[in-house]
Amino acid sequence: MTFEALQQNRAYMLLECISGSRAYNLQLPTSDTDIKGVFILPQQELYGMTYTPQVANQSNDEVYFEIKRFLELLEKNNPNILELLSTGADNQLYRHPLMELIKPADFLSRLCLDTFAGFANTQLKRARGLNKKINQSYPAERKSVFEFCYVIVGSQSVLLRNWLHEKQLQPEHCGLSRIDHFRDIYALYHTGQFDTPVIFKGIFSGSDANDVQLSAVPKGPAPLAIMQFNKDGYTVYCKEFAAYHEWETLRNEARYAHNKALGADYDSKHMMHTFRLLNMAAEIAQYKEVRVYRHDRDFLLRIRNGEFSYDTLVEMATEKLHHMQQLYAVSDLPEHPDPALAETLLVRIREAYYVS
Repeated sequence: MTFEALQQNRAYMLLECISGSRAYNLQLPTSDTDIKGVFILPQQELYGMTYTPQVANQSNDEVYFEIKRFLELLEKNNPNILELLSTGADNQLYRHPLMELIKPADFLSRLCLDTFAGFANTQLKRARGLNKKINQSYPAERKSVFEFCYVIVGSQSVLLRNWLHEKQLQPEHCGLSRIDHFRDIYALYHTGQFDTPVIFKGIFSGSDANDVQLSAVPKGPAPLAIMQFNKDGYTVYCKEFAAYHEWETLRNEARYAHNKALGADYDSKHMMHTFRLLNMAAEIAQYKEVRVYRHDRDFLLRIRNGEFSYDTLVEMATEKLHHMQQLYAVSDLPEHPDPALAETLLVRIREAYYVS
C-alpha cells in the first residue's frame, strides 16, 4: 500500500479527518489544511510478506494509519491518535461505520498524564531551543581545536595561542606527547629544544581536525610546557555549532520572521501547542473526554501572538504540569487501557470488513 494507491482505492479508507490547527479551532488565514486518517490493508496484502503501518504524501501533511497501527498507538494513549479518533463531526471527511466500534472513552487512562505531558514537554523544549538559538550567534567558520588548548603558567592557565605568540613559537614546530594517567593533558615540546634535527607533527592536523595529534618525541629535554585540551568543551561547542547552522538552514523562515516581528525570543507556535496539550490532558482527567476543538482559542492565540514573555510562559507551563499531576492523582481513570480490547476490536473490524 502506498499513499497514491490508497487515494485511488478509497474503499480501504476507514476514517479521514481534517486535523491540525483547523481541527483545533486555532487556524489563521495562512494556515495549511492537514489531513489524517485510518485505512485497512487489502486482505491479500495482509496475508503477504509485507506490512504497511502508515502512508503519507510527500509533504507529510496527509498521513494515514493502518488500523492495526492505529489501535496500537491508541492503546498507548498517543495524543495524535486520540485527537484523530475524537475529531468533531464538522471536520470528519469520511467515517466508515466500523469506526463506531472504537470509542475514545474505552481507551483513556492515566497514561495520558505521561503522553500528553511528554508531547507538551517536547513542544516546550523546541520553544526553548529557539529561545537559545535566537539569543546565540555563531560565525560561518567553526572554531578550531587550537581555541580549546591551554598551557599551565605558574598557577594559572593561559590560552595556548597567546602563549605561543608571546614565546614567538610556531604551532607546527611543536610536538605533543601523552602523559600517562592524565586525561587530555600532554607534554609540549619544541624543535628548538633538541641538538639534533627533529620533525614534529604540530598541535593538530588542520582546521578541520577534531582532536590534537601526537608526535614521536626523542628522550632528553623536559617538556617546554604542559598543555591541556578541553576536549569536552570542544565537543559541546561543535554540537551546538552544527545544530545552530542546521536550524538556520532548515528553519521555517515565515515562522521565524513572525517571531522576530513579535519580538518573541521563543517559537510562539510550539509554545501555544504546549499549553493546548496541557489543557487537553487536564480535561481528560476531569471530564474523561478528548476535547479537540479548542474553546480557549483566544488565550492560545495570545500565546502565538507573543503577548507573554518567555519566562512567564515557562512559569505558567510549570504550574499547569503540577496541576495536571494533582488531577490525575485523584482521577479514577484506569492505569492503562484493557490490553485485550485493541486486539478484540482489530479482529472484529478485519472480519467484518473482509467478509463484507
